Amino acid sequence: MIDSPIHVTDAAFEKTVLQSALPVVVDFWAPWCGPCRLIAPALEKIAKDYAGKLIVAKVNTDENPEWATRFGVQGIPTLLFVANGKVIHRQVGALPEGMLRDVVEQFLDVVQTASAQSKS
Repeated sequence: MIDSPIHVTDAAFEKTVLQSALPVVVDFWAPWCGPCRLIAPALEKIAKDYAGKLIVAKVNTDENPEWATRFGVQGIPTLLFVANGKVIHRQVGALPEGMLRDVVEQFLDVVQTASAQSKS
């Protein structure tokens, strides 16, 4: 079980994110980005608290620009909430941890509802 953010390269993105059985929160970030550093501790807590329910993936856009470009990421941090290979939600900019958790909860609710509907 993954209980901390995983660092994803362009080469591993498709397998790790788009083909993941679990929903994924993708954090497009860069080491020089202040707001990115601000949300990092919240993302680490979320990865731990939601282990087994979702994966937090971090993509360093300086080293791995391909997928950021494909998804039209203009500013960082940009969080993509991905389930079953599709972007369900996009959050641009840093959020306080409480608001970030709310977005994660809503994302998981949407994914679970969609999953339940596709099974019925």
